[in-house]
Amino acid sequence: MGTLSRLTPHLKDSLAAGLLAGLLALPMLGFRLVDSAQGLSLDYRFTWVAIAAATVFTGRLILLQAGDAIRRRPSQRSASTQPQAGRPNKLRPILGWLFIAGALVLPWAPLADRNLLDKATLLLIYVMLGWGLNVVVGLAGLLDLGYVAFYAVGAYSYALLSQNFGLSFWICLPLAGLFSASFGMLLGFPVLRLRGDYLAIVTLGFGEIVRVVLLNWQVVTGGPNGVSGIQRPSFFGLPFLATAPGKTTFHEFFGLPFSPDHRIVFLYYLILVLALVTNLFTLRIRRLPIGRAWEALREDETACRSLGIDPTKTKLSAFAIGAMFAGFAGSFFATRQGFISPESFSFLESAIILAIVVLGGLGSQIGIVLSAFLLVGLPEWFRDLQQYRMLAFGGAMVLIMLWRPRGLLSNREPTIRLASAPSRVAQTAEDSV
Repeated sequence: MGTLSRLTPHLKDSLAAGLLAGLLALPMLGFRLVDSAQGLSLDYRFTWVAIAAATVFTGRLILLQAGDAIRRRPSQRSASTQPQAGRPNKLRPILGWLFIAGALVLPWAPLADRNLLDKATLLLIYVMLGWGLNVVVGLAGLLDLGYVAFYAVGAYSYALLSQNFGLSFWICLPLAGLFSASFGMLLGFPVLRLRGDYLAIVTLGFGEIVRVVLLNWQVVTGGPNGVSGIQRPSFFGLPFLATAPGKTTFHEFFGLPFSPDHRIVFLYYLILVLALVTNLFTLRIRRLPIGRAWEALREDETACRSLGIDPTKTKLSAFAIGAMFAGFAGSFFATRQGFISPESFSFLESAIILAIVVLGGLGSQIGIVLSAFLLVGLPEWFRDLQQYRMLAFGGAMVLIMLWRPRGLLSNREPTIRLASAPSRVAQTAEDSV
């Protein structure tokens, strides 16, 4: 009797969800125009509507039953299975080193080809962008929906500096980061008093302003035609070309046969180094006073002010550092593609980067790598599915957020660990003596 009483509301909820799914699927799946010899005719596919409704009904019922079973499970677990406060999680550093080792040997793997390296390079670009946005959203708690604007500033800064002034990649890279950081501070000043949804709206507008300026300032940016013929990076002055009059090429210097894959491997290792530097910088700075100030600002801005922390400098530093990493990623994107246009920096890019940060877990570095693989890597690998690719992408996001609503790796280590109570008492007694 108890089981039936618990099952009845689940059945009602699942039936309502199935009926709603059937109503939504009716105009999309129930009717189809068919071109025949007599002209256009309407074909009915109510079986598809019934399958969609039955699928939603079954899935909803399974989720409700599974959630009920989890809630009835005893909440007290063994102390050995619970991570104790103050102890670092040893599994995540091991997982991080495994990721780094796998990334280093990837170009020399038996199944590695140019297509795989191109996709891995794209994945690392989004990982680097996710780590940069994690400073703003994950650590400082500032919702930024216009992060792609800094990405665009870095890309166009590199393209215009290299074309108009003939500067090399190694000079344009830090300049692009500097320009993006400056734009981050310019964005930070108008939003110092804003929080939550209002901050998100302003940053969204800033991203659209940058895109529209790039689209209409044709004298400088080329407008919708973009910038083409962007200078490729060289290996410390050694171009990756078959022949270069008056210069020694990469394969000639090392005595190797010419291969276009040399440039692909070099670009892959270059973005890997940039991503690792971004990760190392983020891990170190979050343990410094400025990183702790970001976390204090994220938790409670009012308490942050009462502790003597200046929210103005804290917000500006978060925007500037996050934008700097976006500028680095944008300059690499420009030199990798050789062509950029405003269409590459739409709001969808900001949404994907933000989804990577949220799905991976706010503040989690390894979680961002996992979510970037799910949101960027898997859609690229399953591009052959065509119209069903985005359907699978959306379904995977829904399932992951139902399974892990706080992100894949939401539990991160604290930057400050207090000593145990007995040791603090002993230290106090010793100090008093």
